[in-house]
Amino acid sequence: MPTLPTTISTNAGLLLRYLPAVLAVGLIAYAIVAGGHFVTLAGFALIYAVFVTGLNIFMGYAGQASFGQNAFAAIGGYASAVLTATYGWPPIPALIVGAAGAALCAVVIGYPTLRLRGHYLAMATLAIGLIVYEVTVQWQSVTQGYMGISGIPPLGIGSWEVTSDRAQLIMLSIVVTLCMASAWLIRNSRFGRAIVALSGSEDAARALGVDVARYKLAAFVVSAVYASLAGSLFVHIVGFVSPEVFGMHMVILGFTMLYVGGIGTITGPLVGAIVINLLPETFRGLKDYQDLVYGAALILLLIYAPGGLASLGNALKRRPSTPIPATAPKGARP
Repeated sequence: MPTLPTTISTNAGLLLRYLPAVLAVGLIAYAIVAGGHFVTLAGFALIYAVFVTGLNIFMGYAGQASFGQNAFAAIGGYASAVLTATYGWPPIPALIVGAAGAALCAVVIGYPTLRLRGHYLAMATLAIGLIVYEVTVQWQSVTQGYMGISGIPPLGIGSWEVTSDRAQLIMLSIVVTLCMASAWLIRNSRFGRAIVALSGSEDAARALGVDVARYKLAAFVVSAVYASLAGSLFVHIVGFVSPEVFGMHMVILGFTMLYVGGIGTITGPLVGAIVINLLPETFRGLKDYQDLVYGAALILLLIYAPGGLASLGNALKRRPSTPIPATAPKGARP
């Protein structure tokens, strides 16, 4: 017969496990209904959720370090911007070309780079991001440098375009749902189990027959495609792109969202993206103290939820407790 503390802990764990994701979905639904500036914030949060989902596959599942995801977002974003605004391509084929280009670059770059480990790998991926950023600045005949590219059409098929804020938010919600579903399928597939084995120990995974180099490269390519998709979505939603969009600020935001939401979880990228996008707005009324309170809130989140908001239920489930019988034994004193 289950004991009271165990039952309560289990129910509370289930509640905390799904509560962040339910609240995130509720906020998106509220944004669709309410409209206004909140729609813009929710839209950016969903775009970052796609970006962080890819980062989570490489860092959360495979346990590797990458500071260069912004490079692949830039490849996808600029491919969509140049092909649509300069050459008149439809948005969807341009997006696909951008994703294919990012995947190809990930293969070419990742094959020699991913032989590195630890902070050497982190520094190599950081260099990739810096190189691509410089290319977007200096290749002015194509990217227009700091002037940027404007007049990028919204997403659509044929003559039908997604132009209203609410329609764009609904479209982004569908895309994020598909990305999270694909991340879940990856996590529970043979490929997903193999890359998760890498996060524990590459040597142990190799001993079990996992081709470490091949699976690391595959995870890197998959995460690059997610980043490219996020970059393309951004330029089509905003209608403008410049190098600053894909700078180090994007990397820092992505890391913050991943760890606040919950690295290695399915819903963590969505939860983290929404929290990080909405926290500054929540503290905007504090004016001069906004950054201070925002930073303190992030520190508290990481202290009391080191596994991220999406893993609160698991943390409570693992907490040891001394069970007390639901009913006192016969003959026991009150």
